[in-house]
Amino acid sequence: MGPRLVFGRFDGIWGRIDTTAVRTTSCECGYDEGAVVPRDDWHPLSREAAERLRPDASIPASVRIELVRRRLPAFEPQDIAGRLEAASSLDPLPGRWPSKLLGCTVSHGDRRTTTEDSTTGRRIGLHVDNFDRLPYGRRHEGRRRLCLNLGPGSRYLLLGGQDIEHICRALKRDLEQHWPHTEDVRRYVTEGLPLRCLRIRLDPGDGYIAPTEFLPHDGSTAGIALPSVAAFWLGQPR
Repeated sequence: MGPRLVFGRFDGIWGRIDTTAVRTTSCECGYDEGAVVPRDDWHPLSREAAERLRPDASIPASVRIELVRRRLPAFEPQDIAGRLEAASSLDPLPGRWPSKLLGCTVSHGDRRTTTEDSTTGRRIGLHVDNFDRLPYGRRHEGRRRLCLNLGPGSRYLLLGGQDIEHICRALKRDLEQHWPHTEDVRRYVTEGLPLRCLRIRLDPGDGYIAPTEFLPHDGSTAGIALPSVAAFWLGQPR
């Protein structure tokens, strides 16, 4: 199973979502060796492809992706500190989501991917989170992550086109004993198995709810000059 995106009319997401293939890095400054990153030949998502992403009744809520919108406080255009301070007390979706902040990140403009390994400072590319540390058979039960873009620049959510359970099956892992990891995503691509990438634009005030323990993902600011603050909350809808 790949991403399953909840949306109403195609007109509401048209122009916001592109797709491309991925590759692994090799001796690239600022990146882990073998990190999975998108290629540069992005193509707009067609109506037909979007309809294939729409979940039916058999798809559990825990693995659906929902795009959300939140009215933000007024900030000065370059006020990064104010955005970080506001995130600490912001209720992201009043009445719908836990309000305890997981964390924030400030992303510089024009980065192919944004997540860094805090121990090395190198970017890790498409990856799966591990807050809940669930094994293969329960991976789809993990909490979802809510992210809001607090600006000032736009940013992107990147999503791999296959979930981590599919990736582990394709690699013929010992599924009874295996805890899925980002290294599985890297090996999958290194072995030449197909993986597409979706890119969803998030303007200031836009956000997403996504199963980041289940789907390979990252942020991106490629082609965007301004930095952006992303704030994160972990949980399940109330």
